Amino acid sequence: MGKPGTVTETVLAEVLAGVVRKEDIPLDSHFFDDLGANSLVMAHFCARVRKREDLPSVSMRDVYGYPTIRSLAAALADTPEPAAVVEAAETPAGSTARYLLCGALQFLVFALYCALAGMVTGRGYEWVSSGNGVVQVYLRSAIFGGAVFIGVCTVPVVAKWVLVGRWKETEFPVWGLAYVRFWTVKALLHANPMVLFAGNPLYVLYLRALGARIGKGVTILSHSVPVCTDLLTIGAGTVIRKDTFFLCYQAHAGRIRTGRVTLGSEVYVGEKTVLDIGTVMGDGSQLGHSSALYDGAQVPAGGRAHGSPAQPTDVDYVRIPAADCSTPRRFGYGLTALLQMLLVYVPLALGGTYMALTVVPALDHLLDPNTHDLDSARFYGEALGLSLVAFVGFVVLGFASVSLLPRLLRPLLRPDRVYPLYGFHYSVQRAVARMTNLKFFKWLYGDSSYIVGYLKAIGYDLGEVEQTGSNFGTEVQHETPYLATVGSGTMVADGLSIVNADFSSTSFRLSRAVIGPRNFLGNNIAYPSGGRTGDNCLLATKVMVPIDGELREGVGLLGSPCFEIPRSVERDSRFDHLREGDELKRRLAAKNRSNLRSMGLYLFVRWLHWFVLTVLGFAAVDLYGGEGIGGGLLIGASLMLGLGFTAGYYVLVERMVGGFRPLEPKLCSIYDPYFWWHERLWKVPDTYIQVFNGTPFKNLIWRLLGVRMGRRIFDDGAYITERTLTTIGDDCTLAAHTKVQSHSQEDGTFKSEMITIGARCTLGVGALVHYGVSMGDGAELAADSFLMKGEEMPARSRWGGNPAVAPRRAGQHMAP
Repeated sequence: MGKPGTVTETVLAEVLAGVVRKEDIPLDSHFFDDLGANSLVMAHFCARVRKREDLPSVSMRDVYGYPTIRSLAAALADTPEPAAVVEAAETPAGSTARYLLCGALQFLVFALYCALAGMVTGRGYEWVSSGNGVVQVYLRSAIFGGAVFIGVCTVPVVAKWVLVGRWKETEFPVWGLAYVRFWTVKALLHANPMVLFAGNPLYVLYLRALGARIGKGVTILSHSVPVCTDLLTIGAGTVIRKDTFFLCYQAHAGRIRTGRVTLGSEVYVGEKTVLDIGTVMGDGSQLGHSSALYDGAQVPAGGRAHGSPAQPTDVDYVRIPAADCSTPRRFGYGLTALLQMLLVYVPLALGGTYMALTVVPALDHLLDPNTHDLDSARFYGEALGLSLVAFVGFVVLGFASVSLLPRLLRPLLRPDRVYPLYGFHYSVQRAVARMTNLKFFKWLYGDSSYIVGYLKAIGYDLGEVEQTGSNFGTEVQHETPYLATVGSGTMVADGLSIVNADFSSTSFRLSRAVIGPRNFLGNNIAYPSGGRTGDNCLLATKVMVPIDGELREGVGLLGSPCFEIPRSVERDSRFDHLREGDELKRRLAAKNRSNLRSMGLYLFVRWLHWFVLTVLGFAAVDLYGGEGIGGGLLIGASLMLGLGFTAGYYVLVERMVGGFRPLEPKLCSIYDPYFWWHERLWKVPDTYIQVFNGTPFKNLIWRLLGVRMGRRIFDDGAYITERTLTTIGDDCTLAAHTKVQSHSQEDGTFKSEMITIGARCTLGVGALVHYGVSMGDGAELAADSFLMKGEEMPARSRWGGNPAVAPRRAGQHMAP
C-alpha cells in the first residue's frame, strides 16, 4: 500500500479517496484498472483539485495520461507555473424592454415576408390554374416558378446591401436595431434555396454577389452559410468540406462580433471544422477534420494543422491528385443545374401538383376558390383522404426510391478512381448521396433493430450483424453507402459521418471506409476512409479519428487530436448479464415491440400534422376567392398559422409522450423499459425549433418543452436533447450549432444527469456540453469544445478544447 512520499501526492491521494470513497489510495494504483473509477468520477476529482489553492489545476487529459497518483504528481511538478488567470469580462444584464421590442420587430419582419409570399402565391396560382392543357400549365409553371426562384434568391442580396451595405469588423449588442438588421439578412440567407447549390459553382458566384472575395476554382461543399460575406476571402483552388462553419461572426457575451476569415489559395479545410473570426490560413495550408481555428489563430503558408484548438502536424490531409477541371466545365455544370431547376424541378413541383389534383374529379372543387366548402364534412373527408394517400405514397415510394434507384447508378462509379469535379460522375455521386441520406427513414428506423435492415437495403456492408436493438442512432450520413463497412458487434450513437470520399478543388475519389468490429462510436464523429482504428475500440464523442500511425485496437480514443484512454471500465459491465443468452432474447423482443410502437407513433404524429396543414392549405384556397390583396394576405396568414400550429402541436405531442412529467437522472441498461420510453421522446420531430433561432420565441418554445430557461437568453442555433434535465441562467449566449446533451449511451449502458449552465455564460460555435456538467455564472466555453461529463467550470472561467480545459500557459488562447 505505502504512503505518498510528497506533499502533492498526499493531498492528491486525500482528494481522490474522498471521491472514490476509499480510506487509503496506493500511490501506484491505476485509477481505472485498480480503483474502478470512470470518466465521470475522475471529472469530479479534477473539479475538487481545481478548488484547492495548494494544488495545480488538473484536466481529464492529465488523468488519462498519468493514471496513478505518483505519475500525476510528477507530471504536475514538471508543469510550468500557470499564467495569471484571465477571467471572462463581466457581462451586464440585458434589457427586457429591448428584448421584447426586438421580438416584436422580428415578428413584424416575418409577417411582412409571409404576406408578400401569400400575395405572390395567390396571383401565381390564379395565373397557372387558368392555363389550358398540360403544355400551357407547364409553361406558366416554369415562368412563374422561375420568377419566384430568382426572386427568393435575389431578396437576401438586396436586403443585405440595403440594410447593411458592406459588412465591417464591428460589434453590437443583441436585441438592438443593429441586431434586427443582422438577423433579417441572416434569416433570409438561411431560407434561401441557393443553399441547396453548395458544391456547385453557382454557390460560389452567389457568395460573390453578397460581397465575398473568392478566387477561381474554389469548391465549397458546406451548407453552412457565411453571413458577413464581405469579411470572407478565399483564394483560388481552395476546397471547404461539408459541415464546416465559417460564419464570419461570433456570438459572445450578449454581443455579435463580426470578423474576417481569410483563406489563401490551394487551402484544404476538412469536414466538421470551425473557422472562428480573425482566422487566417496561408497558401497551400491544411486543416484536418474535426478541428477548429480559434479567434485570431493562423496556419502559415504550406503548414498543416489539426485539433481543437488546432496545432501543427505532419499529417497530409490532401490525399487525392488534381484533375482537369476547366472554367468552361464549371460554367457548363452550373448552367445545367440552373436549367434543371427552372425547367424541370420547379414546374413539376408547381404545375405537376396542380395537374395531379385536377385529374381526380372529387378533389377538383377543392382547388376552386369560388367554392366555400369549409362547413361540409366532405371538405375534411377529402383532405383526410388526400393527406393519407400522399403520406403513405411518400413512405412507400420513398423507401423504394432510396433503396433501388441509387443501386442503378452504383456501377457508374468505381472505387479508388479519380474523377474530375463538375461532370457526369460528379452528378451521379451527388445524386446517390442525396437520395440515400434522406433523414426521414433514419429517424424512423434509428435506435431500433430495424435500422440495420434499412442500412443494408441502401447499401451498407454490415457483415454478420450482432443485433443489440440499438446498433445505430437516428443520424448517420455518408458520401456513398456502397463503400461503408461496419463490423459485427459495433454500436454507433448519433451524428456519425462516414467520410468515404476525398475531394480537392478539381477532383474527387470514392474509397471504402471500414469501422472495425466490437467498436463503440460516440456522438458527432467524422470517420474518414483510411481511419487507423481496428477491433474493439471506443471512439469518444467528437473524437478526431486518426488517419496516420499504428492501427489502434482494444483502446479508447478521446479528443482532437486524439489520445488513448481505457476501452471500458467496471461500470460499463454491470449490465452485461442482460446482453447474453435467453435474457437477451427476451429483452430484445420486448424492446423491438416497444420500438415498433414508437415507430407507429412517429408515423401517426407526422401524418396528423400533414393532415392539418392540408386542411389549412385547402382552406386558404377556399377562402381566397380571387380577392386580390386581401386573398393574398389570407394565404400569408395561413403560412404563419401553419408555423404556429407546427410549434404548438409538436410541443404538445412531446409533453404527452413524456407524460407531462420531467425526466429524472438515470443509470440503466438499454434493455430497461425506461430507456425505451426515453427513446420514444427522441422520435418526436423537433427540426421546427431551428426556425426560431436568434429570436425570443425560441426561448418560449424551450420553456414549453420543459427547459428551465432564464431571461433574455440569446439562442443562435443551440440544440438541447433532454429538455427537462437542463437549466440555463439569465442572459446566456448560445452560439450556432451548440449542443447540450444530458445523456450518454455507451456499450449498452444509458446514463443521464442534470446540466446546469449559470447566468451570463457563453457557448461557442459547435461546442458540446455533456451530462452532469455545471458552468458557473459568466463562464465561457470556446468554439468546437467538448465539455466532458461531470466537469465543473468555475464562475467567469474560460475553457476551450476537446476535451475542454482551462488555459495553463501565457498566450494559450481560449476565445469563445
